[in-house]
Amino acid sequence: MITGVHAMFYSPEADALREFFRDKLGMAHFDAGGGWLIFTPSFGEVGFHPSSQTSQDISFVCDDIQSTVADLKAKGVEFTQDVANQGYGLVTYFSAPGGLTIQLYQPLHAKG
Repeated sequence: MITGVHAMFYSPEADALREFFRDKLGMAHFDAGGGWLIFTPSFGEVGFHPSSQTSQDISFVCDDIQSTVADLKAKGVEFTQDVANQGYGLVTYFSAPGGLTIQLYQPLHAKG
């Protein structure tokens, strides 16, 4: 039985990404050995959406997008778009080391 999801980011700036997730995003984590941080969000879900092309994406979920954006901006996180209602949720994007742009959203659907 599948019990979870392990998401991975590949980057030439992996150390900076780990520091960003730890220090700026404040994400729970543990050291798997030798300073290799594994992050452990308390909630996860996987969705499958129709599209003309095959791709994968990752989004970070929050309960209150306005306060989360304000908290992250206070820590120096840069957002690339204003919050917008996309139907499935309130959505924005932020920049992370290595040239990554990551979606942050507050779901408008009930969480499982």
